[in-house]
Parts: sequence; structure tokens; C-alpha cells
Amino acid sequence: MRSVTKRPGDSAAARAPAGTIGAHLARCGVPRRDFLVFCAKLMVAAPFGLALTDRARAADVAREVAKARRLPVIWLHFQDCTGCTETLLRTSSPDLAELILHLISLDYHETLMAAAGKSAEAALHTSMRENAGNYVLVVEGSIPRKDDGIYMKLAGKPAVAVLEEVAAQAAAVIGIGSCAAWGGIPSADPDPTGAVGVDAIVKGKPIVNIPGCPPNPYTLLGTVLQYARDGTLPELDDQRRPKFAYDRDIHEHCPRRAHCDAGRFARQFGDEGHRQGWCLYQLGCKGPDTHAGCSTRHFNEVVDAWPIGIGAPCIGCTEKKLAFRVPMFQVIPIHDVTPPDAYAPIHPPQDPLSIPAALVAGGVAGALLGAGYVASRKFSTVRNDDSVPGDRPSAEAGAGGNGSKEEGDERP
Repeated sequence: MRSVTKRPGDSAAARAPAGTIGAHLARCGVPRRDFLVFCAKLMVAAPFGLALTDRARAADVAREVAKARRLPVIWLHFQDCTGCTETLLRTSSPDLAELILHLISLDYHETLMAAAGKSAEAALHTSMRENAGNYVLVVEGSIPRKDDGIYMKLAGKPAVAVLEEVAAQAAAVIGIGSCAAWGGIPSADPDPTGAVGVDAIVKGKPIVNIPGCPPNPYTLLGTVLQYARDGTLPELDDQRRPKFAYDRDIHEHCPRRAHCDAGRFARQFGDEGHRQGWCLYQLGCKGPDTHAGCSTRHFNEVVDAWPIGIGAPCIGCTEKKLAFRVPMFQVIPIHDVTPPDAYAPIHPPQDPLSIPAALVAGGVAGALLGAGYVASRKFSTVRNDDSVPGDRPSAEAGAGGNGSKEEGDERP
């Protein structure tokens, strides 16, 4: 019997208009189950704050994604390490083939495309011409603008000029990674190239910054797919970051938070506290001042695949004021949480007890015990009674029940 592969065509995806993600999935025979797995993981990465995933079930998200058009994407590289692209390659669902061939139409990407030289330039300008006003520009890496941008050129043109040209016809611009968001590593002092982020150059366009070194790939996918679905971008904070991914600081949901609240801090790498998983604040962790979802949205579907999860302090890579500005292991002042020095230490310092002090303490303790013994005899109602105050008198002592004299009782 010939097996039949289940496809999105068995659902509403097959009935989606031509040019949509659903129609493309149906034509390419992508199993519906794989598509649902992706939508479920997208919901985990963006549990709230993203309109696309504000649904009750993965099937509802799949239905919305299937209706979306395949969005043309042009991806430019500037001063970068390609780490943001690498993190996209490591997503388990969707994998690279799904990302390129199904969810979006990646028309230009210098690292991934087969073309080079004039052929690559032709592909770039063809996509710009055919999709003018409709494509999304993704920028990876900072842009050098010092000395008229001479420190980086593409096809003989400064990177600044290339960005301005391609962004002019884009519907929206996304700066992926800390370098594209605000300059990142290239902008660290003394910043020899004058590196800046996208929003320092591009004006008059919707811009989304997705900082991180690298950022979680689902943050990009969620943003792009929502824009493809209804032409809207997620709600942004004052630094143009999507709130659904940067809505809280890492400390808020850090797995080591309980140790911080209890005053347990690792003091150096490899010490007992570090081995026991104690808070890394004293080792320079920037988690209390870093807004990102790393503590709840680990990378590549691998548990604890993030810095604190493997025992390293957070360096604050999503924060312009911290990353590549403050030394990695320098302790920073923190806000909105109880400072660690307000907690009592787990092991309070104690001075060794001297012999004279021990003798004095022993004498005092002996005197107190003696006084207690005397008091117990003084307040007893029975002659020669050594019980402590409050003990019930013996049966012989109270046998009469009315205080009558018993044999051997010498009371007057």
C-alpha cells in the first residue's frame, strides 16, 4: 500500500489564496504536523504581547500564519560576526529549509545565497525593484560612518550608502542583534569606525530593534510573521524593542533567583556556591538590569542553553548601557530589587573564642545553672523535691488530696 504524506492541504492552509504561506506549504508537501510544531514553539517563545500568537491553540496560530503572504526579505550584513544568522541556522523547527523556502521569501542574503559578485548585486536590485514598498529589510551588524564610512564598502559603495538605498524602498526595517540595534561590539570604546545602529541612519521608516548577542531567533520570526499577516508590528518599548520579548528583566524569572533572595552568592568560579547553583550577581551578573527573555526562552530548544544556565553571568548584551561598556565581571548597582548586601550572610563571620573568654562563659553558665537548681528547691511544695518548677508533685506527696499529713511527713 502506498503511504500518503499528510500535508497542510488537509486543513485551511490548502484553501489559502495563492502567494500565501499556506498555499506554498501545500504545494511543497510540508507535513501539517511539522507546521503545528513550529506554531506551538512560536507560542512558547511569544506567550503574550504578540498579536499573532494571542490564540488559544497552536492550530489557531497555524490558521493565521497560513493566511499570511510570503513576505519578501532582503538581509544585509555590515560589521558583524554572522552570529545572528548562525542562531537562525540552529533553530530545530523550522529548520533552515523551512525558513527560506516556506515561511518567508529570502531574496538576498550574502552568507546563504549561492550567487556572488555581480550576480548577487543583480539579485538584490531585482528584488528591490519587483517588491518596492513591500519588502522587509533585515540588517545584521553595525554601520561605520566615521570618515564618510570608508571603513566598509559593498560593491564599491560605503555601507552607509547601501543601507540608505535599500531602506528607502523597504516597508519596514529590522535591526537584528546588538550591533544593528545600537552598535554592539564595534562601538565599544574607542569606537574607531564610528559604529552605530540602524535607527541612527534610517529615518521615516518603521524600525524594530532585536538586540542580543545573538537574539533568540523566534523573536525575529514572530515579528516578521505578524507583519506578513496584517501589516502591523509588535508593541515596542522606548528602545524600539518588541515588548513581548523584552518585557521583563532576566532576574525576574532567573532559576537562581531563590538563592539571591536567600542571600546565597557565588564568590568565585568553581567555589562551593558556584557548584551549588547560587546567584551569580557577585561574579558580575547583569541579569537584574537586563531586559530579555533568556531565562524563560532558551536557545535552540535546548534546556539551559543560555549563559546563566551553563554557569556564566549575564553580560547584559541587550542593554546599550551595559554590554561592551561595563567590564564583564564587574558588579553593577541594581534597581527595583533588594540589593544583595541587604541580606544576612549564610555563614556569619565568627571570631575564635579565647580560653579566658571560655572560662568566663563557663563560670557564668555554671552560676545560672546553680541558681536554677536552688530556685527549683526553694519553690517546691515537697521537702527535698529536686523537680523543676511546674512539674506535677509525686503520687505519694499528693495521695491525701487535701493536704493531710502522711506517714513520714515532718511538716508541722
